[in-house]
Amino acid sequence: MIRNITLGFATFALAVASAATGSYKVDLLENSVINGNNLPAGQYKFQVNEDKATISSGKKTTEAPVKVETVEQKYPTTTLLYGANSQLQEVHIGGTKTKLVFGDTTRKGD
Repeated sequence: MIRNITLGFATFALAVASAATGSYKVDLLENSVINGNNLPAGQYKFQVNEDKATISSGKKTTEAPVKVETVEQKYPTTTLLYGANSQLQEVHIGGTKTKLVFGDTTRKGD
């Protein structure tokens, strides 16, 4: 019984850890701003490690704080949500339950 609980907990911990890391190819269809950096439209690799995303295209690389969230249903396509001034706020990764949230990922008072 204890062995099953331990195995279940280890599986859950692995699932949580893998959700916080990953590599995704994202097409920015318009010029975008992430963490104050201007990114021209094009294809980018988003490498996520815990609470940091490294965004690269060719030799250009930038880093930004990110919060990785898991939703209940898979996103059918990759969707980008923008705020004012082309500020990229969220990336919903198509074919997954993963949502990347950019911007201030901490709340005051936490």
